[in-house]
Amino acid sequence: MEYQRQRTKLQDVAYYLYLYFLGLFYRNTAKALQRFANGGHVYIWKWIQKYKPKMASNKSKKIHEFIIDETQNRVGSRYVRLWVAIGPTNRQILQIDISFERSMLVAERFIASLTDEFGRHPASTDCDRTWYPQACRFLKPKHHIHSPFEKSIVERKMQHIKDRTECFDDCFPCRRAKCNLHHFKNWLNLFAKMHSKKVMNA
Repeated sequence: MEYQRQRTKLQDVAYYLYLYFLGLFYRNTAKALQRFANGGHVYIWKWIQKYKPKMASNKSKKIHEFIIDETQNRVGSRYVRLWVAIGPTNRQILQIDISFERSMLVAERFIASLTDEFGRHPASTDCDRTWYPQACRFLKPKHHIHSPFEKSIVERKMQHIKDRTECFDDCFPCRRAKCNLHHFKNWLNLFAKMHSKKVMNA
């Protein structure tokens, strides 16, 4: 009888990563889900290294505009810039990132990642700062200022994300000196993916 390998479902992988980034160790994460999914602590470690976790690409999303905002957020003893892009229709999180500075190059990199993932669409930002128009002129998407509706929904979404990141940082503070915050960025990506999946299925 030929042996057929049973692949772990993507949803189960997401649950494993979710528990891991909540603070459980590899073995405890595997033990917590052993009755519902197949996967040991070695598999979890491999998924962390390979998956990271990245935002899942979904070409079926109907995106016609990027609503972009950025704000300052404290992580541990450091302040970082939190960059977020949402869709105007379902208000799903399209992209999320952090940086240690605010400049045209960072804005250009963030908008470029959006266009690579979802194609070229108009970008809406909170004001006519220098780096946004310059980045859009270089990358070619049209740029305009938030409408009152866009400003309202993106500010509520940003506050929701900041509340969650503060909770995560309070429960699992990073005490490493000059940490690159890769673990925090991985958690943000996982949070954005699970949040977008929830609003898309609502």
